Amino acid sequence: MNNKATSIRPFIGAKDYEVSRSFYSDLGFDEVILSKTMSLFKKDKIGFYLQKAYVKDWIDNSMIFVEVEDVDTYWQHLLALDLTAKYPDVKLKPILSYDWGKECFVHDPSGILWHFGQFISR
Repeated sequence: MNNKATSIRPFIGAKDYEVSRSFYSDLGFDEVILSKTMSLFKKDKIGFYLQKAYVKDWIDNSMIFVEVEDVDTYWQHLLALDLTAKYPDVKLKPILSYDWGKECFVHDPSGILWHFGQFISR
């Protein structure tokens, strides 16, 4: 690649667009409304497009990995948000450790699996 890439922004769908918009705002992303059916959600230098579109096979096979500085602190942040009380379809899975680092997991209201991970410094 001759040009320097500056970001990557996946497109994801939503089973219930309004619920997903609320969820991602609660998770700490800032929303930029692009149209009636699509928003950009961003935080720091990362972002993704949320679409008012639902294809079950697509959603069920969507996973996103976000590297965080401290997964233990991030896990505590997720617990404090009490997302599972506000969003019945949201699932949190605690931190798992691997030889490369550790991660925790969040299933969003549509079922998309988010990995929040921290790599071991070598």
